[in-house]
Amino acid sequence: MKKSDLLINGRKNKPIFIMAHGAGAPMDSEWMNDISKLLVKKGIQVVRFEFPYMTERRESGKKRPPNTMKILTETWEKVISLYEGRSIFIGGKSMGGRVASLIADKSDINGLICLGFPFHAPGKEPKDRILHLQSIKVPTLILQGSRDPMGTFEDVKTYKLSKKIKISWLEDGDHGFKPRVKSGLTLQQHLEKSSEEIVKFIKLYSNV
Repeated sequence: MKKSDLLINGRKNKPIFIMAHGAGAPMDSEWMNDISKLLVKKGIQVVRFEFPYMTERRESGKKRPPNTMKILTETWEKVISLYEGRSIFIGGKSMGGRVASLIADKSDINGLICLGFPFHAPGKEPKDRILHLQSIKVPTLILQGSRDPMGTFEDVKTYKLSKKIKISWLEDGDHGFKPRVKSGLTLQQHLEKSSEEIVKFIKLYSNV
């Protein structure tokens, strides 16, 4: 992994948010682009990268399943190493954030930011997906739609999570934060709120 493999937006010498994609969409999906633009406008440098399976999909045009957890975590560690000595926050959409959470406590970072955390597969129990969240030590922000099928408000409120975790709920949002029309809310509103929460979190825990 080299810096030339990354998608970097925003000015240098700003707090850095390294944001990984979810399982099914690349680093430059519309959703990832939209949240990145909002963060850059608010003074955050956003760094994006792709896991090997997504790079292969981009090159071949054929869908690939995610890599093993070993490869996913190693990829994260390589990207973090490119920014040693900087004020950095790691996380991302769904799977990207989950993998970041698994290495957060052993990484030299300021904080963890997860957008739509997959607490469990739809209709399944969390099993081991939340064990590390019970004792995580790094400051953590989770943005979560209240009706996310991978972790609704009703689900998550029953979990015993570390006091280092703050969850910001997006009313009626699904896994991509999109609310239903009848809620009177919009996806853009939820993305804007998410970007505001992320910036506040970064300012609170940044050392610059």
